[in-house]
Amino acid sequence: MPISLRIPPEKDKMIQKAARKAGTTKTAIILDAVDEKLGLTKSREQLIRELAGWMTHEEADELRQSVEVFSQINEGDWE
Repeated sequence: MPISLRIPPEKDKMIQKAARKAGTTKTAIILDAVDEKLGLTKSREQLIRELAGWMTHEEADELRQSVEVFSQINEGDWE
């Protein structure tokens, strides 16, 4: 069913940019947004929360502390 939307120019530019980045059309971007808003698809945040649910908070905290060393840079290693 055809529908007409009046979208402000600045939002239209954002939609065009998102469509180019995704390699899709403006229509597809708008339909995806509508589906997400209606709960027909899951947002990125919802997917991450569901997938992350297999760890307890304690396990996640322990993992976070264990990998913290990887975010540290020792300048002496690069000389």
